[in-house]
Amino acid sequence: MTGAACDLSAEDGPAAGGSSGALTGAATGSAPAPAWTGPTAGERLAILRRTRSIALVGASANPARASYFVATYLRSSTAYDVYLVNPRSDTILGQPAYPSLADLPVVPDLVDVFRRHDDLPQVLDETLTVGARTLWLQLGSWHEPVARRGVAAGLEVVMDRCVKIEHARFHGGLHLAGFDTGVISSRRAIR
Repeated sequence: MTGAACDLSAEDGPAAGGSSGALTGAATGSAPAPAWTGPTAGERLAILRRTRSIALVGASANPARASYFVATYLRSSTAYDVYLVNPRSDTILGQPAYPSLADLPVVPDLVDVFRRHDDLPQVLDETLTVGARTLWLQLGSWHEPVARRGVAAGLEVVMDRCVKIEHARFHGGLHLAGFDTGVISSRRAIR
């Protein structure tokens, strides 16, 4: 997630266009392999509105990690039930951490993934086994074979998007100039 740029236009990046993980291809001479197109902005909003529980796979107790920041935001600024999954931690942010998706007390609606590229097929398998509806790969995570398998199995799949950024964007907490602090000033705050 580090170093990833965020363009807040309605349809942006490789995940723009299509519906809930459609495959599209250009009909040119040699017909290139179909390219993944994920859910549109409206479809991502609908996913977030339907979601009641989120499992963060790869949650970390390290405040420097993106998963820590996202977990903090989701727990403090949303109504989602947030479950943290990390086999190496017992608690994160004062909340139980579960070793796997199978160990959660509920079936999460959405599985938000903070794991390495090579781990994504295994996370997809776990997501399908527990019966979650949506697999959401964070910024920088792009795995077309995983997306294709997920969609073929009936999952909604979002790649290269941040749940926190998308939620804030759709709910007024993120604007083109950055986070909405509620303060309009060109001067630095005195501390």
